[in-house]
Amino acid sequence: MIPKLNFSIALIFLFIINPFSDVFSQEEITKQELKDHIQFLAHDSLKGRFPGTAQNKIVVDYIKSDFIANGITSEFQEFKAKLKVDSSEVKTWNVIGFIEGNDPKLKNEIIVLGAHYDHLGESEGSIFNGADDNASGTAALLEIAEKVKTNHRLLKRSILFIAFGAEEQGLLGSSYFVNHPTVSLNDIKLMINMDMVGHLNAENHVYMGGAGTFPGGMQLMDSLGMPNHVKPVVHAGSIAGSDHVSFYKKGISVLGIHTGGHDNYHKPTDVIENLNLVGEVKVANYIYSALMAIATSTREMKFIAQD
Repeated sequence: MIPKLNFSIALIFLFIINPFSDVFSQEEITKQELKDHIQFLAHDSLKGRFPGTAQNKIVVDYIKSDFIANGITSEFQEFKAKLKVDSSEVKTWNVIGFIEGNDPKLKNEIIVLGAHYDHLGESEGSIFNGADDNASGTAALLEIAEKVKTNHRLLKRSILFIAFGAEEQGLLGSSYFVNHPTVSLNDIKLMINMDMVGHLNAENHVYMGGAGTFPGGMQLMDSLGMPNHVKPVVHAGSIAGSDHVSFYKKGISVLGIHTGGHDNYHKPTDVIENLNLVGEVKVANYIYSALMAIATSTREMKFIAQD
């Protein structure tokens, strides 16, 4: 484990990793940048990224600063989250980034890429760092956003990047967004969600549900596996368990992507040392390829309900 940081040192670490200058933007998704993000987000000093805490605000500032550093327009969406533990309400945020497409018509169609940043906090003297759940997804969100920005001239459709708060409290951040959207829900053609993408197994399996909710989704997600050195396990339905569910309930096509369950799930042992960072690079590139295949094309995008 790396040494424990106090808040002031953690904030210095934030700005070292995320200087406010796009000269540091990289086109490629790298193991080192993923590691840097996860190492920060899953550090003991952030005490499990629990909603309503000072550490939670450090995280949202970190995410927004990274968007801004890479030239991505960003904003906070504040909301109240009711906690499961005692039904109290706390203030937390979604962090939203936006890159506009270039096609005069299709830029009005939006693809959402999302991941939740919160975790379980502390309990009985243990910190639940949530390295896979979901520092891994948040890191992938930031890295993919950076790569999209370097290639933004290719975009026809626009992209919203959303880091959701309070997912562990009942999908509260995504539920708040779809009920208080910053864009018209009618314009959102697909929501891709990343939740636990840091445990790619030896067979390189990437699991996903919802690929049948838009035309050609099954074929697209299967075809992108080999070029990205992963083996997709693609389901037309199987829509459950994370923030994409909030969008599906509003009649929006979704993909929920993960690398599978493991023994460290919701335990203090979900730490960076147990992740497969080389594997996460593959997963992030796979998701980037899917995002760009849709955002740079004129392919038809419409909602298809699944049983």
